[in-house]
Amino acid sequence: MVRTTPPRPADVTMDFPELVPLARTTVRLHPRAGAPTAADSSIGGPLLWPSGEPWPTCPEHVGPWHLGYAPDDVRLRRRILAEAWSRPRAAGADLLTEEERAVVDRAGEETRISQDGPVPMVPVAQLYAADVPGLPGPRGADLLQFLWCPFDHDEDYLPRTELRWRTAAEVSDPLAAAPRPSVLGNDDYLPEPCVLHPEPVTEYPAPHELPEDLAGRLRAWGKRRGVVYQYDLGVAPGCKAAGHAPWSFSDPSPMACAECGSGLLPLLTIDGREWDGGSKSWRPVEDSHAADPSLPDAGGDTHLNIGRGYSLQLYVCAASWEHPHVRNMQ
Repeated sequence: MVRTTPPRPADVTMDFPELVPLARTTVRLHPRAGAPTAADSSIGGPLLWPSGEPWPTCPEHVGPWHLGYAPDDVRLRRRILAEAWSRPRAAGADLLTEEERAVVDRAGEETRISQDGPVPMVPVAQLYAADVPGLPGPRGADLLQFLWCPFDHDEDYLPRTELRWRTAAEVSDPLAAAPRPSVLGNDDYLPEPCVLHPEPVTEYPAPHELPEDLAGRLRAWGKRRGVVYQYDLGVAPGCKAAGHAPWSFSDPSPMACAECGSGLLPLLTIDGREWDGGSKSWRPVEDSHAADPSLPDAGGDTHLNIGRGYSLQLYVCAASWEHPHVRNMQ
């Protein structure tokens, strides 16, 4: 089923033509629970991976024991909770039966689980250029793959990430099954398999990136119109490719390629929700019945929550695809 973003509540460029050259196209990915294959663009699905190419692992988690969650326990807990939410129940009644609560509590506890060798990275997203118009990438590449380590790292508490660009037709002997970690340091770092419904939309910079005078005039204009530029007209929420940086709780900070100092381009945003209370005007037309974006039928079953529920953005060097990508959390 397609997903369609409603028309914006106002045409901001009619009153602010200076925004016209700042417009960018982003592709909203609209992930929904499904059963993608390696031939599909997906979130949390299998990757088209050459069998002869080593699967990436995280070198910081070598050793016999790690504190975390067993992947099978994580999925069991999610399944029980999803089934419980779908059942009708009387007001004030418990969501779970006693037996279900015992299983959910046990599956939600951190335990020490054996991990033989470095932790295999987890597939997060696979995007085919044929599905995602304007997907950035090196010349000749038509497939972007994104993986991460299921543990938080460094002072920012972000997962270590890995990007691979490849030409799909060159993968003649694909890997049948990817290695799986036996332990997850963060249970939100195990995405559920989701099919995508890519949709190009136009967006404008976050107000944090605009000149102060322009941002102020937009706020005043929005109050008169009953819209909020930041949430209704600026940067689209949810998982998306390219577009503008989704600055939110922090001001834009200077970001440059560590290799050459060149500017960075937004590549991919990974978010656990399609919209929230502020950005509900972006709720797809087909999901107009869904009041809560955290429910499965509203795209909230990806289980991609980064750092207390924020989103993860990946940026690439504007001068070279070979240079390291940059992560940011908003």
